[in-house]
Amino acid sequence: MVSHKHIQIIRWSVIILSLIIVALILWNTYAFFQNFKTEERQKMEVIASAQKEIANNTNINAGINFPLQIIENNKSIPMIWVSDTDKILGAHNLDSIKSLNSNYLKKQLAIMKSQNEPIELNIKTKNGTLRQYIYYRNSDLLMRLKYYPLALLLILVLFVAVIYLFFKSNKVAEQNKLWTGMAKETAHQIGTPLSSLLGWIEILRLENTDKNTVLEIEKDVERLNTIAERFSKIGSIPELKEENLVEITKNSFNYLKARSSKQVTFNFESSKTNILTKLNPQLFSWVIENLVKNAIDAMEGKGIISLKISESINNVSVTISDTGKGIPKNLQQKIFSPGYTTKNRGWGLGLSLAKRIVEDYHNGKIGVLQSEIEKGTTFKITLKK
Repeated sequence: MVSHKHIQIIRWSVIILSLIIVALILWNTYAFFQNFKTEERQKMEVIASAQKEIANNTNINAGINFPLQIIENNKSIPMIWVSDTDKILGAHNLDSIKSLNSNYLKKQLAIMKSQNEPIELNIKTKNGTLRQYIYYRNSDLLMRLKYYPLALLLILVLFVAVIYLFFKSNKVAEQNKLWTGMAKETAHQIGTPLSSLLGWIEILRLENTDKNTVLEIEKDVERLNTIAERFSKIGSIPELKEENLVEITKNSFNYLKARSSKQVTFNFESSKTNILTKLNPQLFSWVIENLVKNAIDAMEGKGIISLKISESINNVSVTISDTGKGIPKNLQQKIFSPGYTTKNRGWGLGLSLAKRIVEDYHNGKIGVLQSEIEKGTTFKITLKK
């Protein structure tokens, strides 16, 4: 069986080999481009020589067919020849219609001057030597080749990005698989002592133990049972049923209220006592408890927590506000990322799990509605009715 270490070595070998191949292709393309450019320069020098031979030939009976043929055979390289005073004397391989426009020729000449050094023509006349220059720009084929390395670089970047995302998704999938296995095993392990605790509660009842004490113990055992159910559902698609959102939210809210510091004031408000929506009670109560706990931590155990449920025609909203230290604007999206936490102790999974439960499982939305530093934060959950 191939080990994880060997798989990593194979992966990195494939990546390095791919990068080497792409680098070689880029280098060969660059070398080809330079050679092609040199060949165009040599071709233009031959054309310039033909032009010079025609201009210097004063004998009308002399054969100039071959130089003319050289010039006419240039179908790809745009060129302009000018006098020593930069007066345009002629053009070749440019747009025939636009060439009638002097501004167009001047623009093309400027492009040619920026791309290549001119070829000098020394034409002999009766009055001495007349100096002219041939300017040219790269052919269309060479221009396309110029951008070919950029296209290859883009392909290389995309290739590396795909590999990175592939490996990252594999790593995340492995981590998710590990967390799912640990969660299910935890739920299984909790089940045994829970059964034993239920038996002890019955014994306490038979021995006429204070009813309130037994009731509180029973609530905590039920709470542990709920936690075990939540862990057992991780990694599987939860079943959604039509439930009373107000009742489920209030039960979770009151449970934490009874077990929190008396310095924290809990306010609960709802427009109705019965608002029906499709929920998974165990997972949704997990979200409420998580947000309330975060609010208590943000206030450092002292302040006001307000939970409000309201509804519109199609949606129902749950807002949870605190009077804590607030969240900077640049972190209001980042706090939902797995592993991110502002606490000294914590895994940074609470809000990311809450987001997944609300948005992926319940097709709702969760986010920071508003937040002010040292004044507090309001989270909002929106679900369809």
